[in-house]
Amino acid sequence: MAKKKKSTGSIGSDWPGPRRPLAGARAGRMTLEKSAAMTVEALMDLRKRVDEMLLERRAELEKQLERIAVGGGASIVRGGGTALRGRKVPPKYRGPSGETWAGRGARPRWLVAAIKGGKKLDDFLIDKSARKGQRKRRSKR
Repeated sequence: MAKKKKSTGSIGSDWPGPRRPLAGARAGRMTLEKSAAMTVEALMDLRKRVDEMLLERRAELEKQLERIAVGGGASIVRGGGTALRGRKVPPKYRGPSGETWAGRGARPRWLVAAIKGGKKLDDFLIDKSARKGQRKRRSKR
């Protein structure tokens, strides 16, 4: 049997950095030179095995997270946020033309223009005693 020469294909020969193993190739630490010598079918098989390993690892990690959440009494929440996010709040300010602003987010143009004109923010406050049908909110504990 003839000895195989070390392949110096175009992929590995001009690679500027050190030879690094391909991601996910745990068993045989594959270099770029070895992967260049593989057939398309072998590469597809390798990809399939890597995908399966990643899916298994993901399932393990999800189980660990569930155990942590159940054990600690916490829940896994994606995005989090505050309790007030997305809630409608009553307006605090009313303009001369009837425009309203709740005091959240950027100031509306009508209010910015009025403040530049010399008025104060307090001039547009809606009187709280004039609000009808508003109940006090109970705090969540």
